[in-house]
Amino acid sequence: ESILSRIRSFEYSQKNAVLVPAAALGVGGMLIYWLRSRHKTKTIEMGNGWWGAGERPLKGKEDESIRPFKIETSDQEIEDLHRRLEQARYAPPLEGAAFHYGFNSSYLRKVVAYWRNQFDWRKQVEVLNKYPHFQTTIEGIDIHFIHVKPSYVPHGRAVQPLLMVHGWPGSFYEFYKIIPLLTEPAGHGLNEGDVVFEVICPSIPGYGFSEAPHQKGFDSIATARIFHKLMNRLGFKEYYLQGGDWGSQITTIMAQMLPQSVKGLHLNLIFINRQGLRRMISVMLGAYVPWLVGLTREDVKRTYPFMQKNVYELLRESGYLHIQATKPDTAGCGLNDSPVGLAAYILEKFSTWTDKSFLHKDDGGLESKYCLDDLLTNVMIYWVTSSIVSSMRFYKENMSKDP
Repeated sequence: ESILSRIRSFEYSQKNAVLVPAAALGVGGMLIYWLRSRHKTKTIEMGNGWWGAGERPLKGKEDESIRPFKIETSDQEIEDLHRRLEQARYAPPLEGAAFHYGFNSSYLRKVVAYWRNQFDWRKQVEVLNKYPHFQTTIEGIDIHFIHVKPSYVPHGRAVQPLLMVHGWPGSFYEFYKIIPLLTEPAGHGLNEGDVVFEVICPSIPGYGFSEAPHQKGFDSIATARIFHKLMNRLGFKEYYLQGGDWGSQITTIMAQMLPQSVKGLHLNLIFINRQGLRRMISVMLGAYVPWLVGLTREDVKRTYPFMQKNVYELLRESGYLHIQATKPDTAGCGLNDSPVGLAAYILEKFSTWTDKSFLHKDDGGLESKYCLDDLLTNVMIYWVTSSIVSSMRFYKENMSKDP
């Protein structure tokens, strides 16, 4: 028995001598694979597209010239606008409704009166034209953009290209007041050591002065690809990106599409998709033991009561999204025909999305944050280009499939 036990012990140690290193090798290999897969860059396929009218031409290269562009207006355009403003019909608001039912029509009358009698579109066109505008044709459609270079660059300082992308219901105009701080920081009280940028602000195709796609399926991926092509056409191999709203989605995809070209990405809206059991548990426990699921005091303040702050507010504020993601052309035709309807539709978002408490104000709190000239200039960009319908279609194209 003693001899047999020694033989078994020897056989066991021999097996261990083989199994333990093999197991360690296997575990180590899996660990190395996991670590390497974590750092592996996953990219979105760039692809190609055609968004012009009809079939893509079989022969001939696309015109890659960059053409100066100028925003213009006419007496006929302004007269037509004034006539429509004068003939607007209003439904009286409910007493004490403020902005709970949408844009309050009593305040809307004041906005329209200012628009008709005091707003100077010609003057605002001059403001819009103070930066250089351009157009270039990419994938069959004309892409509009402004390109602002610094007038002075400190000695030895490299100028960094920065692409800034708007969303809905915004426009390239929303960047006008920050552009001088980016292109000439020293001239605006900022540190001379700050980075100096040259700024490119395109209009998303179908928005403002960028031509609308003529084909179905134009989504954020197609936009990201077109904007990469735009930056390459301008001679940039590496650049920074900034985006908000749809611009956030577009620039994030740009970084995932060509990470070697994107030196940095700044967002003021972040899309987060957290689903499943873990999310449900964290929501259930967060109100009682927030530290257990990693919530801060500020997180709790913003998240609870959960139904009121997440479900009810989402339902109240997302009706426009459902319309635009399903039947944009139906609602859009009314907005495209009525400047008053267009202003109410757009400016209601500037009220509620700026501050939720503005729902309780009769004027939507708009003039506490903005001036009417700036608000109406943004509305006018949609009006004079008849781009509200094509801008709304962007929701349908992006939500008909997983981007």
